Amino acid sequence: MIIDHLGMVVKSIEEGINYWEKVFGYKQMTEVVINTRQKVKVVFLTKENSILIKLIEPIDETSPVYRIARKGGGLHHLAFRCKEIKEEISRLKSLGLRVITNPEPGEAFENNQIAFLLGDQALNIELIDTDKKAQQIIL
Repeated sequence: MIIDHLGMVVKSIEEGINYWEKVFGYKQMTEVVINTRQKVKVVFLTKENSILIKLIEPIDETSPVYRIARKGGGLHHLAFRCKEIKEEISRLKSLGLRVITNPEPGEAFENNQIAFLLGDQALNIELIDTDKKAQQIIL
């Protein structure tokens, strides 16, 4: 597995994009995508020679990240890319990690499979088995 991106909860995607651009020099890499299963909007940001950042905004109060956003947002997950998501889940479960979300299509990854697990130190882990991202914008 390799780290693919960091997921950050924000109150507003637009404000988050502006903040990451002004403070850290990141640029918007993809269009904003709505994840209907998690009830969030997401966008990927990029910076040369740095890790990708995924900003996550809740759509409404039923989103799993709504309370985090209301408290100001912050780190939500560390995403790892793997070769075979189901095999990796089995391996991680055997090591004591707990599945939060079974594999399901991820709109931000062209509907390739994603899953979430919980590790030690309350680390929320996203697994993906693709390097595809949502519709990319021209930089």
